[in-house]
Amino acid sequence: MIYRNIIIIILFLISTQNLHCQTSKDDDQKQVLGPAKAAFYSAVLPGLGQVYNKKYWKVPIVYGALAGGVYYFNKNNNLYHKYRDAYKRRLAGFTDDEFYGNGSVPAISNDGLIRAQKSLKRNKELSILVTIGIYALNIIDANVDAHLLQYNLDDNLSLSPKLNYNEINSTSNLSLSLKLEL
Repeated sequence: MIYRNIIIIILFLISTQNLHCQTSKDDDQKQVLGPAKAAFYSAVLPGLGQVYNKKYWKVPIVYGALAGGVYYFNKNNNLYHKYRDAYKRRLAGFTDDEFYGNGSVPAISNDGLIRAQKSLKRNKELSILVTIGIYALNIIDANVDAHLLQYNLDDNLSLSPKLNYNEINSTSNLSLSLKLEL
């Protein structure tokens, strides 16, 4: 059993070594495929495209946003089922649900339970849409970021704000300075 595990590990290490030895013939082709590869990585596993682009600080943001959407979906789903089950029990003639209260008059009426179900169902569906939107934004961010990494930004082209103090009028002048060196 131990020998089998060792052989599997050795084969895995050899196969990954061969994958790293294969290189692309044309560096220009590799740069063109960079944004598509980053988008694909983010589509397969959210945040992987950001790791590919070496923007590691974005990964916790992606997972935090996705976890928030999933959390609110679960919260709204659980509350929806509580209200639905209480409404079904009331229709069956029971008065022992958690929303009925202690007296003979219910704390939340049947109409209130129906409104709560509609509201929670809408919120549940909205949290699904928000989570899908965050997932799509993750893919778009990886693609755009990979495109922007291809541009050569150096000091030959710069746009910087300038703040000049006019001593005669005692005013400040704000302007943008464009520097272009060819």
